[in-house]
Amino acid sequence: MRNGKRRIVFKVGTSTLAHHTGRTNIRHMEELVKVLSDIHNSGVQVVLVSSGAIGMGAAKLGLQAKPVDTPSRQAAASVGQCELMFLYDKMFSDYGQIVAQMLITKADLENDTRRSNFTNAFEKLFQYNAIPIINENDSVAIEEIVFGDNDTLSAEVAKCIGADELVILSDIDGLYTKNPKNCDDACLISIVEDIDESIISIAGGTCGNLGTGGMATKVKAAQIAGEAGIDTIVMNSTPITNLYRYMDGENIGTRFKAHSQKKREG
Repeated sequence: MRNGKRRIVFKVGTSTLAHHTGRTNIRHMEELVKVLSDIHNSGVQVVLVSSGAIGMGAAKLGLQAKPVDTPSRQAAASVGQCELMFLYDKMFSDYGQIVAQMLITKADLENDTRRSNFTNAFEKLFQYNAIPIINENDSVAIEEIVFGDNDTLSAEVAKCIGADELVILSDIDGLYTKNPKNCDDACLISIVEDIDESIISIAGGTCGNLGTGGMATKVKAAQIAGEAGIDTIVMNSTPITNLYRYMDGENIGTRFKAHSQKKREG
């Protein structure tokens, strides 16, 4: 922890922020903002990696599904990101919080100069007691420079800023021994000490109609964060008050232990 402050990256997916119609799930979004504001008030440096721009944009444009071609995805993202940040700014302001939008691509973290500028901006935002809200810059991104999913993006961000933990909020309780939607005997795995081939196989690669990542991308994110000495927790975002249980030290969801003992300098 830097200067005695715990730094946590929270990632939230489209399934939490939107109804199946693609329109904003206002209740879930308000609950998320309320809890994150409370956690921030407790002295934790909160970073939010938020999906939802393309899905919200597609719904607002009257599209029946998320577009697959690049120009349409960019257009939907441009429309949806406006709505997403408008709502975040309004809701966080109700709890006295300052938020900052940061839109990045893979190239921003791969280039040394851009990465340094990104990190410096983060540190200054923390000094100003702001909450950075991050999304991939889908409005300009092309295949060569995208992460492709915000699970991976959240891990790269956590690694870049030296987070203490990465918390991925999902529509499932965590990693199960089998697919819990199809198997009654599926058991939740509370702790993953090492991500080996068996864990990767269990994770599979399912995707929803609105989001872009299944459990496979979450395991990949845990690998990236783990190599930097950062534990990853995958947990259900319903109810969002599960975050209080996690912050109180309760063993909830699946914790992927860091691969090394590397810790962020205090």
